[in-house]
Amino acid sequence: MIALTTPSHIAILGAGLMGRLLALELAREGHRVEMFEAKGLEADGAAARVAAAMLAPLAESAITEPGVVRMGQYGLTRWPELLAHLDDHVFFQQNGTLVVWHRQDAADANRLCNLFEKNRRLNPTLPALESVGAQRLQEVEPALQGRFQQGVYLPGEGQLDNRQLLAALEKTLARLGVTFHWHTPRETTDFTPGTTGQPDLVIDCRGLGARTEWKNLRGIRGEVVRVHAPEVTLQRPTRLVHPRYPLYIAPKENHLFVIGATEIESDDMGPASLRSVMELLSALYTVHSGFAEARILEIATQCRPTLPDNLPALRWLDERVLQVNGLYRHGYMISPAMLDATLQILRTGSTELAQSFDVTVHQPHHA
Repeated sequence: MIALTTPSHIAILGAGLMGRLLALELAREGHRVEMFEAKGLEADGAAARVAAAMLAPLAESAITEPGVVRMGQYGLTRWPELLAHLDDHVFFQQNGTLVVWHRQDAADANRLCNLFEKNRRLNPTLPALESVGAQRLQEVEPALQGRFQQGVYLPGEGQLDNRQLLAALEKTLARLGVTFHWHTPRETTDFTPGTTGQPDLVIDCRGLGARTEWKNLRGIRGEVVRVHAPEVTLQRPTRLVHPRYPLYIAPKENHLFVIGATEIESDDMGPASLRSVMELLSALYTVHSGFAEARILEIATQCRPTLPDNLPALRWLDERVLQVNGLYRHGYMISPAMLDATLQILRTGSTELAQSFDVTVHQPHHA
């Protein structure tokens, strides 16, 4: 495989989260980077735009593999370093996650907490969760106003503002001299890297756009509501245990909240259904009555690129074409780990970091 030991010309397909992060690090190293994106600079075709951008490895441990949890822990340390290189402010918070439930859902909550504890035994570096009663809940999150009698606090978990991040990345990349080709869809077969007038390396970060070449990619649909709620002052991401629609609320700056719950096995990118939105907003109101007067800014849908095992992977199509894909619902949580694993492979050929995260690296003869 090619090793980037000297300044190279690199084409990146897809200007979503992974594409922009890779472009940032490669441009900072002095490489000439071109980006080809099927949509516009707002990342309107990327799953990264429709996300809550929570960085919650212990919370996610209930539904994912240990390698993904380790990537999430890695990302909590790495994100502040990445954000420090950007030209604009990006909201980043590491205030932990609060999980609450109504009394009738206590059995489901107990099962969830048992999963958290089981995963802590598998990965002792995860912080211990704290069971909180009504009084401690009032101290941890006064905005909940005594609505819940019990919950668990997951310390150290974080979040960021995905829209601010994508904009700051675009601005910083422009300053670093990255060339953008907006509304310019490309396939890896449109390039012959290593030949005259062509890039030295092609990196495919197109998510579901790569399904023409990575056939077993599928879409997992998510629906997210963004609201402005001046009466609500939640200080950290809050999750509601519910048997049908477990809800998450991610508070950003200036009383902006990103709310989601749905995860549907579908690549349908049409508008959200009435049922999904009604269930989601009804559950939201039970968390805090201040959401009753919230203004709905956006109801957005998108499909996350997902491989059959729900895990990310790297795949060499040949010695000069590398694909990065399958980040599923964990894009912001695991992207720093995927970034550094990819960079290590490109710089040295080593897969040590990828192996430590249980990330499969497909060689060309496996394509």
